[in-house]
Amino acid sequence: MRIAYQGEPGAFSEAAARRVAPDAELIACRTFEEVFASAEGGPAGYGVVPIENSIGGSIHRNYDLLLSHQLPIVAEVELPVVHHLLALPGVSMERVKRVYSHPQALAQCERFLQRLTGVDIIATYDTAGSAKMIADERLEDAAAIASARAGEVFGLVSLASGVQDYSDNVTRFLVIGRRPFTDSVPDKTSIVFSLPNEAGALFKALSAFALRGIDLTKLESRPLQGRPWEYLFYVDVAAAHDEVPCARALAHLGEFALTLRTLGSYTSWKTRESRQPDPFEVVS
Repeated sequence: MRIAYQGEPGAFSEAAARRVAPDAELIACRTFEEVFASAEGGPAGYGVVPIENSIGGSIHRNYDLLLSHQLPIVAEVELPVVHHLLALPGVSMERVKRVYSHPQALAQCERFLQRLTGVDIIATYDTAGSAKMIADERLEDAAAIASARAGEVFGLVSLASGVQDYSDNVTRFLVIGRRPFTDSVPDKTSIVFSLPNEAGALFKALSAFALRGIDLTKLESRPLQGRPWEYLFYVDVAAAHDEVPCARALAHLGEFALTLRTLGSYTSWKTRESRQPDPFEVVS
């Protein structure tokens, strides 16, 4: 099995991919677009992409990519995220004048970063990539916010650990692929739809599920490309798409939605986690 992920070795996406399938061959990609391309027609059969963080919120780019590609969601995984401030050996906090990391990681560590005086905060494409840059360029006045594993991979030391704003920092990742990921029974479905711009349209859409006792676990709106101030609605429901109540709700929604697409029906992480021991131990 081959799984593509975004970032350098030591990235949290790499840890998520290993949590999904510890024995898989992993393919590092520079961008989320490359992950989708690799899973869709390239060397990887699957891709792992972050979709939301418990502190920083949604990763909007991946919602857009789900729509522009025909890869279904086949699984999900949740990963506890512990951030470290990493620097070259021998570098002290007083010498750090720049901190590099991915924008999401910087947002998750906002309170810690605000306490640093005279330090420039610089966004990069990847957490582990920031650690690699500091190691490769021997930057003695800079640090990176990344995982402990990234420090091990690139020979950096931790100046501070657990620098995220909240200890219960968790990122949810989606697994996308051309084939079903496991033979486990789906209990979660992700859909996207658009509605006519009229009073009560969203209430009517959500009531299709509420009236059938189906729990909505996520609701996200995104701008509809080329149509200012109109929106797509991404919804996760706690049911398989072929369960009778969910199938009827989707049919009901389809009667008045302008567009409706099922992005995937899969086993939720909590269900999967409760059925078998987690083979991957997260390094913090």
